[in-house]
Amino acid sequence: MSTRSRRTLTLISLLLPLILIVCSAATARGQDDAASAEASTPDEVDAVPEQVQVDDVVSDEQIRDRLEGILTTTERFTNLDIEVRNSVVFLAGTTTKESHRDWAVRLARNTESVVAVVDNLEVKRQFDLSRTTNVVSESLYAMWLDALERSPLIVAGLFALLVTWLVSRITIAILRRMLPRARLGPSLQDLVLQLATIGIWLVGITVAAVIVFPGMTPAKVLTVLGLSSVAVGFAFKDIFENFFAGILILWKYPFDRGDFIDCGEVHGRIEEITIRMTMIRQVDGQLIVVPNSYLFKNPVDVLTSQPSRRVTIICGVAYGADLDESREVIRKAVDACETVKTDQPVQIFAQEFGASSMNFEVTWWTDPKPVDIRRSRDEVVGAVKRALDQAGIEIPFPQRTLWFPEPLATRRSDSEDEGASTG
Repeated sequence: MSTRSRRTLTLISLLLPLILIVCSAATARGQDDAASAEASTPDEVDAVPEQVQVDDVVSDEQIRDRLEGILTTTERFTNLDIEVRNSVVFLAGTTTKESHRDWAVRLARNTESVVAVVDNLEVKRQFDLSRTTNVVSESLYAMWLDALERSPLIVAGLFALLVTWLVSRITIAILRRMLPRARLGPSLQDLVLQLATIGIWLVGITVAAVIVFPGMTPAKVLTVLGLSSVAVGFAFKDIFENFFAGILILWKYPFDRGDFIDCGEVHGRIEEITIRMTMIRQVDGQLIVVPNSYLFKNPVDVLTSQPSRRVTIICGVAYGADLDESREVIRKAVDACETVKTDQPVQIFAQEFGASSMNFEVTWWTDPKPVDIRRSRDEVVGAVKRALDQAGIEIPFPQRTLWFPEPLATRRSDSEDEGASTG
């Protein structure tokens, strides 16, 4: 077999399935079009019955009168026109529902001596405002009757909620008196109060639901709450994350109301910690509401976790000054400051050989709040400056000395030469 013949057979084998698919699709489409055309023909008649009666046939007038009387009585059809020829019924007119048209066709087909039915009925939907109003009023009336029947149960449910509110208030009042005696922190006290409130209200709402809906049991209520909690958990993931983070923060965490913290770009004093968020007042007065998950996931510097904080500054003296004398002058100046804690030692260490000075690292302890630290630093810096000035110890500013390997020739300007000659 030649190469050309092989290529031809290969091409035919590739195109043959495609041709078969196209032909089958065209055939199916033609059948569907034919079926739809037959279905849409208004003059379609019933299939030919297996046996057509000849003797004792009811007259066409009797069939028409009977069908017209029945269809007119139903008041479902308008412009009704019924014609019967040789036991074939022709139905024409309009109705508002498909079910009405199908019912009329079945009725005519089941009438005695009818051989076939030609359906020319049209369905025209109409909006009946009065009927719609009646349906709405009936629904509202049924709801009103149901509410009246359940009114004793509803009153009992509301009473259960009232009792729940009273129990919650009494429980919270008792806990507010007992928790301080247990030596619990403010955050842990808030957590106990909030969890107690949530638990009491869950029980109260469950009891009220069982009272209003007698078929509901606590097990069903818990099942509904469990299933709904899954969907709500996915929808409000961030809210629940902040909720559990708030519980952990309130339960046991190293900061509380009144503490100054530093977390990322948030700096300030904690004013309130709730289940979902923490309110922080910045040092510039702005209030920031921070989600609890942010504080729980990121490192937090608690500035006021201890009653005092250490502050460090760098103080430089000239290279010609006596280091021991300079250290003693600085120590006395720092010890004399009111904002410096006397229960902690003042530490002064020679730190490095600076570019223009010998640098001392001066460290002392003061109150932990940011404003206290700024006030103490201001007092210490001023006292050290005054003490060094009184002792005649220079605090140098940056200087630079230039060395040249060979002597440089100097040249005076013309104005300097004229001045020298005049003098």
